[in-house]
Amino acid sequence: MSDLFWLTEAQMARFEPFLPTSHGKPRVDDRRVLSGIIFINRNGLRWRDAPTAYGSHKTLYNRWKRWSDKGIFARMMAGLAAEHGEQKTVMIDATYLKAHRTATSMGVKKKGRGRLIGRTKGGMNTKLHAICDSEGRPLNLFVTAGQVSDYIGARALLGSLPDVDWLLGARGYDAEWFREALKDKGIRACIPGRKQRKKTVKYDKRPYKRRNRIEIMFGRLKDWRRVATRYDRCPKVFLSTIAFAATVIYWL
Repeated sequence: MSDLFWLTEAQMARFEPFLPTSHGKPRVDDRRVLSGIIFINRNGLRWRDAPTAYGSHKTLYNRWKRWSDKGIFARMMAGLAAEHGEQKTVMIDATYLKAHRTATSMGVKKKGRGRLIGRTKGGMNTKLHAICDSEGRPLNLFVTAGQVSDYIGARALLGSLPDVDWLLGARGYDAEWFREALKDKGIRACIPGRKQRKKTVKYDKRPYKRRNRIEIMFGRLKDWRRVATRYDRCPKVFLSTIAFAATVIYWL
């Protein structure tokens, strides 16, 4: 058991406000189950390969699927990230996450959404769009199909931007509507202009150098194998995988 991951009592206390109330029969130990879920997601294992120390693999999977469908893991990250205290700088970027063949079924359930998987030059992918603070901690996440423009992610994340002075972004976010939207919020854009721009856009290179922190964040998230490679067909479950990884890495 020494090689297995276990949440501490202090970490469980951070989770406690977001856990659903148990009705009727008491739940199997939350600490053991959540520790097992983290172990599976971080190591990219099948649920049936869960170490017996975490209990039944069916219990792990059922808890994971049920709470993912309810959005509990996403709320955990959102609630803990709300304590960020950032007042100066946020960053925006996107990265590709490879979809495994088990997740690439393109069928759509009746009255349901697509799988959010698209074909790019690198194959079948999902794109993760993110906002992080000046320390490289994720504040908000959004997933789309791989071929979707960065502008779509920027538009979706725009409303959740905190009240800060600067936003750092790559050339892919150089759009007049985005710059104007940031200006309306009182946020200064530090975004290089696209090469095909007729009018040169000035930006401060000193704060822009810190933009690598969001790329480091993506790298740390991808250390979790079920984040780097998408095995889940359901986009809501996959987003829960990313949000739970972000919570454990950055907000506990």
